[in-house]
Amino acid sequence: MAKPLLTDELWDRIEPLIPKRTSPTEKGGRPPVNDRAALTGILFVLKTGIPWEELPQEMNCGSGMTCWRRLRDWNAEGVWDQLHQILLAELNAADEIDWSRAIVDSGSVRAVGGGEETGPNPTDRRKLGTKHHVVTDGNGVPLEVQLSGANEHDINRLLPLIVNIPPVRGKPGRPRSRPDAVYGDRAYDSQPAREILRWLGIKPFLAKRGEEHGSGLGKYRWVVERTIGWFRQWRRLRVRYDRRDDIHYGFFKLAACL
Repeated sequence: MAKPLLTDELWDRIEPLIPKRTSPTEKGGRPPVNDRAALTGILFVLKTGIPWEELPQEMNCGSGMTCWRRLRDWNAEGVWDQLHQILLAELNAADEIDWSRAIVDSGSVRAVGGGEETGPNPTDRRKLGTKHHVVTDGNGVPLEVQLSGANEHDINRLLPLIVNIPPVRGKPGRPRSRPDAVYGDRAYDSQPAREILRWLGIKPFLAKRGEEHGSGLGKYRWVVERTIGWFRQWRRLRVRYDRRDDIHYGFFKLAACL
């Protein structure tokens, strides 16, 4: 039997975060689509990759445009950011976050419609693309995700990824947002970045250009590559169809929570 797209357990965490809408006026009109039904439609588009306008009406999720607007509004309200922090806190309380190291990497996808946060992809005959930047803990749990054009150098996103890891609660004392060390491949080779990481109290383990393979860092970095592979299981993230970067980022952040 197929699993439900939106489980009761997940909905119980999301529902309190969704802003309450004003009730319909006395003038009547069609009642708004239920929030849970709209989120089910968003998850269906994320999972299958279908265009918004082809969302099946038999699912009773409202129109594709209704689900699109909900995704836009909830992303603007920071619903996915709040949900991400709640889930990280639960993992932290259960000692399921490995703070001994964080690993950074990125993956590019084609952006067929263009739009913001796109650029010529040097690995895809300079066709427009978007990069998904990810930093995970030592187990591969996504701590922060960001978007950029496919032509942006990875090193430009190293420090923004690290400093924007949200403060994670779940244990007594101050929330934690800094790993003990950061691992990255040769794309993150930068002496100034190493100095800043050390100033932040983080040990840098960034591969250097020009050195032979076999540094041994791969046995730690593979988890982020696996996590990026997990993101590709959501078909809406394999190819970027949305011109608006906030819509694509909303899908990306929601997938990180899932």
